[in-house]
Amino acid sequence: MDVIIDVFHQYSRREGDRDTLTKTELKLLIEKQLANYLKHVKCSATIDEIMKDLDMNRDAQLSFSEVMLLITRVTIATHEHLHDVENQQQQQHKHQQQHHH
Repeated sequence: MDVIIDVFHQYSRREGDRDTLTKTELKLLIEKQLANYLKHVKCSATIDEIMKDLDMNRDAQLSFSEVMLLITRVTIATHEHLHDVENQQQQQHKHQQQHHH
């Protein structure tokens, strides 16, 4: 938990309000912290689309709770991806076992 809060503040303190993310700060956070994970999100959206989607109160900034929506979605997508990989590996293993008999 502390890591998520610390990472949020590393980016939120760069410009504007110290406790919200601007679009520029969001873009940096995504590029530096979430790039590997966003590969698993099936519909890849642009920064503008992500910002618009998360900005519940339409103030052109993202609060911590608004950013947590993104973190939650990415975490769920990554979790599902890990299960997909696991299932593929099990299928390959079964397939290989069938050929060894």
